[in-house]
Amino acid sequence: MDEQALITDAQGGNLDAFNTLILHYQDSVFNAALRIMGDSDLAADASQEAFISAFKSIGSFRGGSFKGWLMRIVTNACYDELRRRKRRPTTPLEPETEDGEEMDSPRWLADPNMTPAQQSEADELEHAIQHCINNLPLEFKTVVVMTDLQGMDYAEVASAVRVPLGTIKSRLARARLRLRECLQGFEELLPAPYRLEDGMNA
Repeated sequence: MDEQALITDAQGGNLDAFNTLILHYQDSVFNAALRIMGDSDLAADASQEAFISAFKSIGSFRGGSFKGWLMRIVTNACYDELRRRKRRPTTPLEPETEDGEEMDSPRWLADPNMTPAQQSEADELEHAIQHCINNLPLEFKTVVVMTDLQGMDYAEVASAVRVPLGTIKSRLARARLRLRECLQGFEELLPAPYRLEDGMNA
């Protein structure tokens, strides 16, 4: 995908080019919204609002990370909805399927070589992580979702939430520390950024 060419065409009013861009990023946008909102219907609404806003404002995109630009838009859409609802969001790490069945463990915890006992421990850890992330302040939750679940780099996250790079690093370090403290007892199963031996250097 020639992203820059598609962006240029979309800025010229080419709807097909814009739709091609959206198809490439729609899963990332929806998953970020889901983890911030904690509800698939609300996440779908926020994603739709974000894509409409992106189409209307793509002429203002001036380069840099297009994904980061989209993430800023969807994050703002989520924040607007949460402010309207004035409630604390929840953040399931994985959504349910259309049939209401809980999906498998997140990819970042999954290991096909796990024994049944290890998988049971991993499932228990998943639920513990969900609980701990639910209790993070929204600004901490956002950087964890974008960095550790969406795989965005610090610069992209800083662009997305419009705060300095150092603030992103600080928030992420503090968020990971809170998660580590909350998840005491699961040390051996934690992803690398959350292990205590990594300290605050992540």
